[in-house]
Amino acid sequence: MKELTIDATIENAAAVTAFVDGQLEQLGCPAKTQMKVDIAIDELFGNIANYAYTPGIGAVTVRVEVTDDPPAVAITFIDRGVPYDPLAKEDPDITLSAKDRQIGGLGIYMVKKMMDDITYEYKDGQNILKIRKEIW
Repeated sequence: MKELTIDATIENAAAVTAFVDGQLEQLGCPAKTQMKVDIAIDELFGNIANYAYTPGIGAVTVRVEVTDDPPAVAITFIDRGVPYDPLAKEDPDITLSAKDRQIGGLGIYMVKKMMDDITYEYKDGQNILKIRKEIW
């Protein structure tokens, strides 16, 4: 398991992605899988940076764990910001035109579709959001 604790700012999104990509590259992760993970990181870290500590800045810990059976990577985002469960919101109706859809929710919907598992819990004053993607 590897961890990175960093300020939750948009400017740090690239550092978080590079940290996770370094772990994925060591595993020989296929580029398509890595791209999906990168999109998920961008969405999830971006949401934490934009909303968790508004108007202040706080830390987020990004934890990367690898499992063998099946080969997968789990990425956990832990912050002490405002409690927020992104999974509680109903999925957007993607059959509607963009002008008829409500604003918001499309990013987390994409993450749900691209990852093999996503969980959220609020525990001990922390938001804990975990995504898992099988590597092969």
